[in-house]
Amino acid sequence: MDLPVDEWKSYLLEKWSLLPISVRLAISTAKTLSDVFLLSSSLLQPEDEIFLKRLSRGYLVGKDPGAPLFYREEGNKKFQEKDYAGAAVLYSKGVSHSKPNTEDISLCYANRSAALFHLGQYETCLKDIIKAQTHGYPERLQPKIMLRKAECLVTMGRLQEASQTISDLESNFTAKPALADSPFQSLQRNLHHLKMKIQEKKNLTETFPAALAKAFEDMDLREENEQISSASSSVTLCTDPLKGRYLIATKDILPGELLVKEAAFVSVLNPGEVQPLHQALDSKWSTRVTNGDLYCHQCLKHTLATVPCDGCSYAKYCSQECMQQAWELYHRIECSLGGLLLTLGVFCHIALRLTLLARFEDAGEIIRKLCDETSHKDIYLPESKNMVKTLNYGQGESEENGNIVQTPIPGCDVNGKYENNYYAVFNLLPHTENHSPEHKFLCALSVSALCRQLEAASLQALTTNLESSKLKAAVTPEFCSDLDIWGVAMLRHMLQLQCNAQAITTIQHIGSKENIITDSRQVRLATGIFPVVSLLNHSCSPNTSVSFISNVATIRASQQIGKGQEILHCYEPAIRRLLGCRHDAESFLSAEHTMVGEIEDDLAQAYAALGDWQKSATHLQRSLQVVEVRHGPCSVEMGHELFKLAQIFFSGFAISEALNTIEKAEKVLLVHYGPWHDDIQELQKMKSCLLDLPPIPVGPSM
Repeated sequence: MDLPVDEWKSYLLEKWSLLPISVRLAISTAKTLSDVFLLSSSLLQPEDEIFLKRLSRGYLVGKDPGAPLFYREEGNKKFQEKDYAGAAVLYSKGVSHSKPNTEDISLCYANRSAALFHLGQYETCLKDIIKAQTHGYPERLQPKIMLRKAECLVTMGRLQEASQTISDLESNFTAKPALADSPFQSLQRNLHHLKMKIQEKKNLTETFPAALAKAFEDMDLREENEQISSASSSVTLCTDPLKGRYLIATKDILPGELLVKEAAFVSVLNPGEVQPLHQALDSKWSTRVTNGDLYCHQCLKHTLATVPCDGCSYAKYCSQECMQQAWELYHRIECSLGGLLLTLGVFCHIALRLTLLARFEDAGEIIRKLCDETSHKDIYLPESKNMVKTLNYGQGESEENGNIVQTPIPGCDVNGKYENNYYAVFNLLPHTENHSPEHKFLCALSVSALCRQLEAASLQALTTNLESSKLKAAVTPEFCSDLDIWGVAMLRHMLQLQCNAQAITTIQHIGSKENIITDSRQVRLATGIFPVVSLLNHSCSPNTSVSFISNVATIRASQQIGKGQEILHCYEPAIRRLLGCRHDAESFLSAEHTMVGEIEDDLAQAYAALGDWQKSATHLQRSLQVVEVRHGPCSVEMGHELFKLAQIFFSGFAISEALNTIEKAEKVLLVHYGPWHDDIQELQKMKSCLLDLPPIPVGPSM
């Protein structure tokens, strides 16, 4: 998900193992990211690109003319079952595959309007009715959709508009007798009923509840920080040679106080379980609902009535405005690369989008540094020209020879302000030295392949007579003029994301409608970059809590914070809660209790989602101990846990541990499944990549 798909990772690990030792050492000992990128990029061969393209073609991201009818029929089944939300999502899938101004898209919009009407989303229903008519909804079906429009307007209390719609519908019957066929009598009865309802209905004036208004009073920062955008004046930015940048309280802070409210500089939706075509069980059109079907790809707002991109079936938005904004900022370049980006993973996607957004800022200083980097000069953080006081509350200001010590803080502009912009993002630390050589090679080759594809797409756009103005707009000479520069930037961003990416979470309800009691869980919706939130250091005992509304992060004090105390948070809210659950469980459950094992397994998944493979493996090994006691060392349950642990070690490039675990998992699963099971085949693929991989003496393992 974050990193490329397993097939590409396996392919590149095998390629790495076959490189001459001198080449591997050159990459392993490279002092700059430019050296890593340029050395790796020179090794990308045409056959590598062909293999990657074959993987990318497995993802259905283009418009498919056969899909709208399929999704409309599947949606109709849900509608008959009165699962209106499920029907709306399937109709939306049909919309995303339809071309504009066709009967397919008009019918999908009309059917979706019916589902939305039954869900009580009347305003959205009206918008879909208008869209259906705009895209050429068949005349023979107009009475049906106009009646639905009138019903919406009556329900919403817009009685004058409802009366006008009824009048227009009756005029259509008079002017076009052909419309008065067998359903005419039924329509007439419905019209009569609506007229009676209008007469009886009183004017409804919806008042905004006072209690609800009160709840929104503290949604914004009461007094914004002059030094740090999106932060409260209750905090200030400091720096330390060991800790780096961090935030401290400038006054006593009470529990619940809002400290940071920041929109993601970039966010990319978690694609969920988007399976390649060759893995599809029944057909190439999946009815599986993912986050991409329910949330806006621009602002992450939840919606059942998505607005599709005109060029692809993958990108969907909550409104025309979000779609247009995304197109102008980045999607006009990303649109044709959907399958490739799904193959290369979320981190590579974010890295691309960050560099695309950099074009719209005054990034001259950064580009100059990147040019220096590609000239084989050592990479360094661009120093801001400002000097910011390092404050030590409670101890007095630090002085040297009678003068206040002033420290330059990377990421601040010339006026000393730290803002939510590309300059701040660029200054987030990539911790290059902590990444294994194999991981840097994987990231560099992935970025290089993406750059080659961008270059090819730009050349094709320049040499082809394009009719679409949107496609013409995809030609971006300022981005493609020197892709090596942007390639180094994207590699830097991929490495930054390992420790600076923020999981954007949301609460999703689970359980069927037949159940009286429903459950809810926190799920990872997207991955984002928040420059200000990234200033907070991690602690397993944080003094703040983080929550999300769409793509906006809010950080509040979870306890009283004294003046001069550091502001800390846990990088994953789910991890913090799970650690608390484990602490509680230890007080009254045995170490071998099933619940203890489940908590450890959940912690392993949470750390894996953050890319912290070492901690993930530690918790999964604890889960294994419980499984072994409960089910036995040769049980199928033990085999599945070993399979997961092998994947974790493989993803973290822990070669010896991965090989050892693969052998254990194979031994157990072969007894239960035989040699042709998918899990066995996957284990053998991983082993074939690792067996001949020689150790590299430089660079710690992740």
